[in-house]
Amino acid sequence: MYLLIVSLPLLGSLSAGFGGRYVGHRGAALITTGGVCLSACLSMVAFYEVALCGSPCSMSLSPWFISDLFQARWGLYFDTLTVVMLVVVTVVSSLVHMYSVGYIKGDPHIPRFMSYLSIFTFFMLILVTADNFVQLFFGWEGVGLASYLLINFWFTRVQANKASIKAMVINRIGDIGLALGTFAMYMEYQSVEFATIFACAPHVHSTGIFLGMAVHWGDMACILLFIGAMGKSAQLGLHTWLPDAMEGPTPVSALIHAATMVTAGVFLLARLSPLYEYAPTALAVVSCVGAMTCIFAATTGAFQHDMKRVIAYSTASQLGYMVLACGLSQYALAVFHVANHAFFKALLFLSAGSVIHALGNEQDMRRMGGLVRLLPLSYAITLVGTLALVGWPFLTGYYSKDVILEISGGQYTSLGNFGWILASFVVFVTSYYSFRLLYLVYLVPPRASRVTMSHVHEAPFLMAFPLIVLAFGSIFVGYISRDIMIGLGTDFWGGAIYTLPQHDHMIEAEYLPQWIRLLPFFLTLGGAALSYGTCILAPQWSASFMKHTWYRRIMEFCNRRWFVDVVYNTYIGQPAMQWGYWTSFRALDRGVLEMCGPEGMSRMSVSLAQRLRTLQSGYMYHYALVMLLGVTFFVAVNSVSQVSMDPRLMGVICISGLLSPVV
Repeated sequence: MYLLIVSLPLLGSLSAGFGGRYVGHRGAALITTGGVCLSACLSMVAFYEVALCGSPCSMSLSPWFISDLFQARWGLYFDTLTVVMLVVVTVVSSLVHMYSVGYIKGDPHIPRFMSYLSIFTFFMLILVTADNFVQLFFGWEGVGLASYLLINFWFTRVQANKASIKAMVINRIGDIGLALGTFAMYMEYQSVEFATIFACAPHVHSTGIFLGMAVHWGDMACILLFIGAMGKSAQLGLHTWLPDAMEGPTPVSALIHAATMVTAGVFLLARLSPLYEYAPTALAVVSCVGAMTCIFAATTGAFQHDMKRVIAYSTASQLGYMVLACGLSQYALAVFHVANHAFFKALLFLSAGSVIHALGNEQDMRRMGGLVRLLPLSYAITLVGTLALVGWPFLTGYYSKDVILEISGGQYTSLGNFGWILASFVVFVTSYYSFRLLYLVYLVPPRASRVTMSHVHEAPFLMAFPLIVLAFGSIFVGYISRDIMIGLGTDFWGGAIYTLPQHDHMIEAEYLPQWIRLLPFFLTLGGAALSYGTCILAPQWSASFMKHTWYRRIMEFCNRRWFVDVVYNTYIGQPAMQWGYWTSFRALDRGVLEMCGPEGMSRMSVSLAQRLRTLQSGYMYHYALVMLLGVTFFVAVNSVSQVSMDPRLMGVICISGLLSPVV
């Protein structure tokens, strides 16, 4: 059964990919969707056996490659962390598969699309079930490859080509960090197996020299591994691929942002919690990066007009919350927020897809409005997702997001206060742009043409059913699972997640002042009121703000993504391109390689022939003189070689013989 959980999406992908022309569009959709749905059902059974009954298991399939002490094996490991991620990934993926059948109906490449979705799910399952770094890296790279294929599904679009290449390149930077971290782990522990490394981690305190400074080996390795997590989870610095990934179909965006690719980094941090607990410097770096990602993504998303980009930046902001929680040693809370976030983020993306589908692929919110009467189901679904995103009381997001704020506020350290201040401000901004999206799309007067509005229709059943299921998840999942996953005294995680006793601050969070616990709710109300005032009550406020220079500068700074892309293009991209041009192309390709290759040989032959041609004067007495001098020279050399003579004198005679005709 456990092997089928992983293998069913792979079998469905291969069947649809290679047999699509035989089974047809409907057959490919049925095979892939059925395989992933069956995998989701088996994941729930595994969740009951492993998590609820407390019986983790592992499967050693076969050796991969063995070289001296280095051993890498194919194996599957099922503990509580694994089965939680399995349920999240397979359930959301199965709903996305169902939604995709209706969304891309009529596309000539349905088998290829469904095959890509299933292989994406397979690689994510390989990643979360890995029991060693090498297999995890295989799944890690597979997820990146599948995301490239899905983002570039509509390969005739130039922007889709650019977005897919950008996602691949940025993630390769993070993958280098993951690879270096894996090498560092093997150098230190002589193993890549998680069980061996985790058992030895508390007893290793070696240091190394880096940039002339003594650094803790564990800190350095964990920071390298975190660079890999930054790439996949789109943290500040390696985030630039995430908004551009919206060029792919909407189901792809939902799968990437909700359950698969972006959650891989948070899963990596939780899986490696036994290492990070003994790397305090790495934890501080993780906390700072997570907090800065929160504020960056929130402020940038507040000034976006593309519907999918707003939701994409909200994903980056929520990922910042998760990484912040990991930096505060609250790995269980981070995974709990991953599970909650998967439901309402998939709900928001798929509801946005319904709106875009109804409006004829229109994504600009400034050209929408008045859809509440035409799309009542989509409006209700979007409202549920929005309320869950902003952390409205008693919805799914409230039970994890507010706890992260309480944990950061209960740290009583400078790092905790830093995270709490930024995260609290992000609550206000998140509420603003979330309700702004809701108002501009559904509640303001219609801004689309009459022709467009006349064709607006509600989503068909295959697209509406996944939305209804996700809506129920966005309402009830947090309430049902809170006490199980993060309740005081719970033993749900067993040994899957490790936290040092001095890093457990759940009790301190229970005794925070009441105003700190109520502050997120009032900030949410403030953000909703501001968006209501600027979008519905008095839209002229936004125009009046534009008259002020300070507001225009803030808007430009946020709208241009804090100029991160500008800095990358100006100081990294263009110099790298120029250096590559002059070094690789002009100096090597057009220089050394041409001179040493066929082109250089041909040029040398022509040049030598031209020089030899100058010796051919055409006069017989010139040829006779050269022949006489040659014979004289060889006779002289032969005569001198038969006499024992000082080499220096012999050299003088030869030189004089050569120079005598010239003289």
